[in-house]
Amino acid sequence: MISASEAELQVRFRRAAFNRALAEADLAAIGPLLCPDVVLVTGTDSAVISGRKAQLAAWKREFSASPRTIYTRTTEIVMPSPVEPIVMEHGKWQGTVHASGSVIASGTYAAKWRHFPQGWALIAEIFVTLG
Repeated sequence: MISASEAELQVRFRRAAFNRALAEADLAAIGPLLCPDVVLVTGTDSAVISGRKAQLAAWKREFSASPRTIYTRTTEIVMPSPVEPIVMEHGKWQGTVHASGSVIASGTYAAKWRHFPQGWALIAEIFVTLG
């Protein structure tokens, strides 16, 4: 079993990698961070994006939008489970227009990660728009 501190460090590293991939519009870097059956619930309309393929298709659409919005998640709390190889992450998110740097939406999120032989991968994320 991975120690709580090691799990927290690894999940924070994976979140930073996800943020980098979003900023760089790098679909190839996002894929390995997602479980095949990952679920994402969007912040405003609570649309459910189910599965890695569906999420990658959604990100591909986002990356081609003009102007492009860059979404950033900022981890505040990482809570490793003492009995399973899973972690709950809580934090804040924001969407920033790439060209101007203005924040167009923000809120809070929760994410569930699972450890696999190839590393930590997202199982589910839920976002709430607060601003």
